[in-house]
Amino acid sequence: MVESNLIVPISVLGVGFVAAVSIGSIAWYNSKRPPGWESKERPDFVPKVDKDDLIADASETKGK
Repeated sequence: MVESNLIVPISVLGVGFVAAVSIGSIAWYNSKRPPGWESKERPDFVPKVDKDDLIADASETKGK
């Protein structure tokens, strides 16, 4: 009976870990390249995030 009660918390931890790794990878690839990685290409699965878009989105939400 105890084992069935642990399924939900363990699955939440697993999903959270996967989400953290995914978001962290996207942030790292969109940040300034560390020494030695300047000439490396961005993987196709990583979306391009532009700072201007983020600033415009933040300005629009503050105006509402």
